Amino acid sequence: MDNREILLLATSHGIAICGREAVGWRVTRRDLPGSFVTSVIVQGDKILAGTKDGILRSRDRGESWQAVNSGLSIRHIRWLAAHPDNPQRVFAGSEPAGIFLSRDGGLSWRARPEVAEMKDQQGWYLLYSPEAGCVRDFAFCGTDGFAAVEVGGILVSKDYGETWSLNRKNQSPEKNIHPDVHSTTIHPSSANLIAATTGGGFFLSKDGGATWDNRYPDCYCRAVWWNPVDPEHMLLGAADWVDRNGQIEETRDGGYTWSEVTRGLDLPWRNHMVERFYQVGDHLLAVLSNGELLVTSLEPLNWQRLLPEVRDVAALAGLNLTN
Repeated sequence: MDNREILLLATSHGIAICGREAVGWRVTRRDLPGSFVTSVIVQGDKILAGTKDGILRSRDRGESWQAVNSGLSIRHIRWLAAHPDNPQRVFAGSEPAGIFLSRDGGLSWRARPEVAEMKDQQGWYLLYSPEAGCVRDFAFCGTDGFAAVEVGGILVSKDYGETWSLNRKNQSPEKNIHPDVHSTTIHPSSANLIAATTGGGFFLSKDGGATWDNRYPDCYCRAVWWNPVDPEHMLLGAADWVDRNGQIEETRDGGYTWSEVTRGLDLPWRNHMVERFYQVGDHLLAVLSNGELLVTSLEPLNWQRLLPEVRDVAALAGLNLTN
């Protein structure tokens, strides 16, 4: 990790801004007290924070914040993502399920009406909420985009996120993906290589999402880390069911065989699991569903608790102080 970088931790009670010093990380400031922050992304000096009551934007690294909810007809935001080729093109996934597109860096938003239509037609739902599904993750590569819908499947865009359609159903049922999708990831080596975590296993596609192979059918999972230089190497946050007997498993053959990662961990976690993985330099961070934050070097893996004074972490982002 670079000491010129700070971490922004999205929590249920605001954002914790943390800097690394010689003796480790420490909280240097807390922003947005009272806001339930679900997602945070960084665009140069600008920060966008998704909350349960809309989106907030800072132009000065968190010194001040403004609400940017113009066009946002659903205020409960589950995830934010910027297109890697154009940071002015930002996407918000909501609960109930909706996708909102901003073409001006998050100042204003427009709903994608076809998503609301699919939600009603397909009967999307959530097991833990009366709302009709949610969009909880995005992945982009060039013109192609993917959105994870819980519970509804994967949405696909072929025009930089302007329009979305449901990932087409394959004629062979065993080549379809489980509808309870939690995250999608595109590997840097190929736009056709896509991974998805679901309530019915870990899925891999080698043809851009046309067909799917369940590489770990007997698990519930939300998070995967995919080695950017080795597509055969992954870490998976596996569990028996929602927050039940969570653990971390590793594969080095593309998901055909898995082994437990245990160093520094007391597994299984009876009542929580990995929610998200983040790579920061040569370290890997894991956000757990109970709000704890773990860290390890990539080689060797040896997990430790990070910043235990910060509670209820939901997401994180890095900010480079030299920008």
